[in-house]
Amino acid sequence: MPPRRHPSLRQRRLGAELRRIREAATLGGPQLARILDIDVSQISQMESGRIGVSRQRLRAIANACKCLNDPLIDALGNMTQDRTKGWWEEYRGLLPSPFLESAEHEDFAAGPIKVWTCAFLPGLLQTGDYAKGMFGRTIPPLTVQEVDLRTAFRTQRRNILLRNPQRKLEAYLHESCLVTRFGGTAVLRQQLDCLVDDSLRDNISIRVIPFSVDTHPGPIESIIYSFGEVPELDTVEMESSRGPFFFDAPSELGSYRAIFDRIEKAALTDEESRELIVRTARDL
Repeated sequence: MPPRRHPSLRQRRLGAELRRIREAATLGGPQLARILDIDVSQISQMESGRIGVSRQRLRAIANACKCLNDPLIDALGNMTQDRTKGWWEEYRGLLPSPFLESAEHEDFAAGPIKVWTCAFLPGLLQTGDYAKGMFGRTIPPLTVQEVDLRTAFRTQRRNILLRNPQRKLEAYLHESCLVTRFGGTAVLRQQLDCLVDDSLRDNISIRVIPFSVDTHPGPIESIIYSFGEVPELDTVEMESSRGPFFFDAPSELGSYRAIFDRIEKAALTDEESRELIVRTARDL
């Protein structure tokens, strides 16, 4: 099969882990190619996600690199066997690829998803009207059809979360999110009412960092931290106006885990947060 032109997020992640395993063994690509008796170009193509890797080839690489992390190799082996086509693929060619990668990131999570945001509510908690209010402020302006398509995609992401009680979401929101009126006052009031309802679901935790905290506990960017099948496969997604950026280096993962620990300590409890959201909606 010819190399993939556009490897998926998951395929690229598998390749990145193969590269880390090789580099940890201080092997160059040509050295590993000689051990495996394959062309050196195959090493770079596997590590970029442009060609697939069988479970057998994965084990051969692990043995050549003397990698003894069996839980990681087993988890990567599961990735090599995954041939499922995500629901987001029906939007390919209709939406920019960063939208699809965000959905794939959520689907890839094997454990809870943690979200931190201080400018707007997380996409997984947005109502359709709130999402339209956000997409409607884009410069240059989107067409009505583009806004509707983005809103439908975001709504589908949310519905998948609500239909799957096994998928856990921990959302940490700065209080400023509760007063920024994307779409207007009526839309925000409806959104806050929905937020209260969501906070009562067993699989969703919503905790607010109030204005009264002594210092801003988190970064200004919105962050999504997902837990993988093993800690090495955790992933961080940072949202920006240019699209999402993904981080998975061990040092970066450790840094963001520490950031979420600090945010969690500054946040109100679930019940206190719910009461604050109710008061904010009432005072609009």
